[in-house]
Amino acid sequence: MATLAGTSSLHDEYTEHCLELLGSLGPCQVRRMFGGHGIYLDGLMFGLIAGERLYLKVDAQTRPQWEAAGGEPFVFTARGRLVATSYCTPPDEAMESPALMRPWARLALEAALRARAAKPALRNSSTAAQGRARPRGARH
Repeated sequence: MATLAGTSSLHDEYTEHCLELLGSLGPCQVRRMFGGHGIYLDGLMFGLIAGERLYLKVDAQTRPQWEAAGGEPFVFTARGRLVATSYCTPPDEAMESPALMRPWARLALEAALRARAAKPALRNSSTAAQGRARPRGARH
Protein backbone atom coordinates (compact mmCIF):
# COMPACT_ATOMS: atom_id res chain seq x y z
CA MET A 1 0.00 0.00 0.00
CA ALA A 2 1.20 3.54 -0.70
CA THR A 3 2.81 5.62 1.98
CA LEU A 4 2.66 9.38 1.94
CA ALA A 5 5.70 11.12 3.38
CA GLY A 6 5.30 14.64 4.66
CA THR A 7 1.57 14.62 5.35
CA SER A 8 -0.24 14.63 8.66
CA SER A 9 -0.93 11.26 10.27
CA LEU A 10 -4.69 11.95 10.10
CA HIS A 11 -4.41 12.48 6.36
CA ASP A 12 -2.25 9.39 6.03
CA GLU A 13 -4.85 7.34 7.86
CA TYR A 14 -7.70 8.62 5.70
CA THR A 15 -5.75 8.09 2.49
CA GLU A 16 -4.72 4.58 3.55
CA HIS A 17 -8.36 3.85 4.42
CA CYS A 18 -9.44 4.96 0.93
CA LEU A 19 -6.74 2.80 -0.67
CA GLU A 20 -7.93 -0.16 1.35
CA LEU A 21 -11.52 0.45 0.21
CA LEU A 22 -10.42 0.63 -3.43
CA GLY A 23 -8.05 -2.34 -3.21
CA SER A 24 -10.44 -4.74 -4.93
CA LEU A 25 -9.53 -3.03 -8.22
CA GLY A 26 -5.84 -3.79 -7.79
CA PRO A 27 -2.82 -1.94 -6.39
CA CYS A 28 -3.74 1.75 -6.41
CA GLN A 29 -1.19 4.53 -6.24
CA VAL A 30 -1.55 7.99 -4.75
CA ARG A 31 0.04 11.20 -6.08
CA ARG A 32 -0.11 14.66 -4.55
CA MET A 33 -1.99 17.22 -6.58
CA PHE A 34 -3.52 20.65 -5.91
CA GLY A 35 -3.50 20.29 -2.13
CA GLY A 36 -5.06 16.83 -2.32
CA HIS A 37 -4.22 13.46 -3.80
CA GLY A 38 -5.02 11.73 -7.08
CA ILE A 39 -5.76 7.99 -6.97
CA TYR A 40 -4.47 5.93 -9.88
CA LEU A 41 -4.64 2.37 -11.11
CA ASP A 42 -2.12 1.42 -13.79
CA GLY A 43 -1.41 5.12 -14.42
CA LEU A 44 -5.08 6.00 -14.89
CA MET A 45 -6.58 8.54 -12.47
CA PHE A 46 -10.02 7.45 -11.29
CA GLY A 47 -10.31 9.13 -7.91
CA LEU A 48 -9.14 11.99 -5.77
CA ILE A 49 -9.02 12.95 -2.14
CA ALA A 50 -9.65 16.59 -1.24
CA GLY A 51 -10.66 18.07 2.08
CA GLU A 52 -10.70 14.63 3.74
CA ARG A 53 -13.30 13.40 1.22
CA LEU A 54 -13.03 10.73 -1.44
CA TYR A 55 -14.32 11.53 -4.92
CA LEU A 56 -14.52 9.00 -7.75
CA LYS A 57 -14.72 9.49 -11.52
CA VAL A 58 -18.16 9.80 -13.12
CA ASP A 59 -19.32 10.44 -16.66
CA ALA A 60 -22.59 11.04 -18.48
CA GLN A 61 -23.33 7.31 -18.46
CA THR A 62 -22.85 6.85 -14.69
CA ARG A 63 -23.71 10.28 -13.25
CA PRO A 64 -27.41 9.39 -12.72
CA GLN A 65 -26.41 6.43 -10.51
CA TRP A 66 -24.09 8.61 -8.43
CA GLU A 67 -26.72 11.34 -8.05
CA ALA A 68 -29.43 8.81 -7.09
CA ALA A 69 -27.09 7.51 -4.37
CA GLY A 70 -26.55 11.03 -3.02
CA GLY A 71 -23.13 11.60 -4.57
CA GLU A 72 -21.88 15.17 -4.33
CA PRO A 73 -19.64 16.56 -7.08
CA PHE A 74 -16.15 17.84 -6.40
CA VAL A 75 -16.44 21.59 -6.92
CA PHE A 76 -13.71 24.21 -6.83
CA THR A 77 -13.49 27.96 -7.46
CA ALA A 78 -11.59 29.27 -10.47
CA ARG A 79 -11.55 32.95 -11.41
CA GLY A 80 -14.38 33.62 -8.98
CA ARG A 81 -16.67 30.93 -10.43
CA LEU A 82 -17.64 27.50 -9.13
CA VAL A 83 -16.49 24.67 -11.37
CA ALA A 84 -18.04 21.20 -11.01
CA THR A 85 -15.82 18.30 -12.03
CA SER A 86 -16.43 14.76 -13.22
CA TYR A 87 -15.79 13.37 -9.71
CA CYS A 88 -18.43 12.61 -7.05
CA THR A 89 -18.47 11.26 -3.52
CA PRO A 90 -19.51 7.64 -3.13
CA PRO A 91 -22.44 6.82 -0.83
CA ASP A 92 -21.62 7.06 2.88
CA GLU A 93 -22.15 3.34 3.41
CA ALA A 94 -19.55 2.54 0.72
CA MET A 95 -16.94 4.17 2.97
CA GLU A 96 -17.49 1.37 5.50
CA SER A 97 -16.04 -1.63 3.66
CA PRO A 98 -14.24 -2.72 0.50
CA ALA A 99 -17.22 -4.92 -0.42
CA LEU A 100 -19.60 -1.95 -0.30
CA MET A 101 -17.13 0.24 -2.22
CA ARG A 102 -16.46 -2.33 -4.95
CA PRO A 103 -19.38 -1.46 -7.29
CA TRP A 104 -18.68 2.28 -7.00
CA ALA A 105 -14.96 1.78 -7.58
CA ARG A 106 -15.73 -0.26 -10.70
CA LEU A 107 -18.08 2.43 -12.03
CA ALA A 108 -15.34 5.03 -11.48
CA LEU A 109 -12.70 2.94 -13.22
CA GLU A 110 -15.04 2.26 -16.15
CA ALA A 111 -15.75 6.01 -16.49
CA ALA A 112 -12.02 6.76 -16.43
CA LEU A 113 -11.38 4.10 -19.08
CA ARG A 114 -14.12 5.56 -21.32
CA ALA A 115 -12.65 9.05 -20.88
CA ARG A 116 -9.18 7.80 -21.82
CA ALA A 117 -10.55 5.92 -24.84
CA ALA A 118 -12.35 9.05 -26.06
CA LYS A 119 -9.24 11.25 -25.96
CA PRO A 120 -7.33 9.63 -28.86
CA ALA A 121 -10.47 9.77 -30.98
CA LEU A 122 -10.70 13.50 -30.38
CA ARG A 123 -7.01 14.00 -31.18
CA ASN A 124 -7.26 11.85 -34.29
CA SER A 125 -10.32 13.69 -35.58
CA SER A 126 -8.65 17.09 -35.12
CA THR A 127 -5.47 15.77 -36.77
CA ALA A 128 -7.54 14.41 -39.65
CA ALA A 129 -9.30 17.75 -40.01
CA GLN A 130 -5.93 19.52 -40.11
CA GLY A 131 -4.73 17.06 -42.75
CA ARG A 132 -7.69 17.97 -44.96
CA ALA A 133 -6.96 21.67 -44.71
CA ARG A 134 -5.51 23.22 -47.84
CA PRO A 135 -1.84 24.11 -47.70
CA ARG A 136 -1.15 27.79 -47.22
CA GLY A 137 -1.36 29.58 -50.56
CA ALA A 138 -3.22 26.75 -52.33
CA ARG A 139 -6.00 27.69 -54.72
CA HIS A 140 -9.29 25.96 -55.45
